[in-house]
Amino acid sequence: MNKTLYIVSIVLLLVSCKEVNNKKVDIAISKQTDSVAQQIIQVAEFKGQQVTGVTVTDSGRIFVNFPRWRKGVVNSVIEITADNQKKSYPNADWNSWEIGETVVDNKFVGVQSVVAFENRVYVLDTRSQLFENVLNAPRIFVFDLTTNDLIRTYILDKNSYHPDSYVNDLRVDKNNKKIYFTDSGHAGLIVLDIDSGKSKRILDNHKSTSAEMSYLTFGDKQWKNTIHSDGIALDTQNNRLFYHALTGYSLYSINTNSFQIENENQIEENVKFEAKTAAPDGMIFDKAGNLYFADLENNKIQYRKPDGSVHTLIEGNTIKWADTFSIYNNYLYFTNSRINEVSENISNMTFTLNKIKLPSN
Repeated sequence: MNKTLYIVSIVLLLVSCKEVNNKKVDIAISKQTDSVAQQIIQVAEFKGQQVTGVTVTDSGRIFVNFPRWRKGVVNSVIEITADNQKKSYPNADWNSWEIGETVVDNKFVGVQSVVAFENRVYVLDTRSQLFENVLNAPRIFVFDLTTNDLIRTYILDKNSYHPDSYVNDLRVDKNNKKIYFTDSGHAGLIVLDIDSGKSKRILDNHKSTSAEMSYLTFGDKQWKNTIHSDGIALDTQNNRLFYHALTGYSLYSINTNSFQIENENQIEENVKFEAKTAAPDGMIFDKAGNLYFADLENNKIQYRKPDGSVHTLIEGNTIKWADTFSIYNNYLYFTNSRINEVSENISNMTFTLNKIKLPSN
């Protein structure tokens, strides 16, 4: 009898220890990976060129971008054509700027994100090189997808960014005629009026836009960086903007009507803590209201349903820092930017663009 009680006590102790060790982030996550979405399809690969952003237009055109985090960036933006050619977009001249050259109005400097919306593609140029301070005001180049001509340039107002800002990602809000941005270099959000081109900064150094950690953990290694508000996603059904620090585990949202308020304290009152999640990079909503994001530390792509439950879409070594997402024809497109793996020399590394079928809703 005493021997049996001893064995039971040991088992309970081991279970208890396991529960404590697994409490790094208190998140309710389905342990079963969706069986309908197991096959990852590689769309393109890039040797020695670190891809981050991807966007797919309503007609299926694919664009990706490469930030200027080091020397040797061949193109800032390319289009992957139907016959799998990689074409400088909108042309080679726009992509010809090199570190050390004079900054000009009609060349990309440091593109961090590309977003297609309706018949336009928005190219977010941080105007930053090598993670240094901005060379001049961050801006958004808007190209017409029919003609591929530049039709407008939005230049952020001085009071909406800091010298150490790294404007990271954007979402276009057609209903409110606004564009929203995250700033991962200096915690905050930026709101731009589409018609006037005026921009303003909100939630500057706010808890919800600030990093919670100074590192992420990959196996037995720490990736040491402090990255603030990064992922951003617009819930058009409920008029809420969701955002997340990269080095952090908290998902927040705010009603888009709050951006009309001039008083910063009142804006802050409208911030809502949504949930604890894994540490992600980019985020995106599908039409059913599911929010897709990566679990960077565990090589996963997950999604949060409208009821708040979190599920794993896919996991494994083919997920290598799933960076940015785009949805087209019931497929989730994502880039593997391998940020935690890179060193100064990436000439022998391969980065990929992939797609995976979405679960049925």
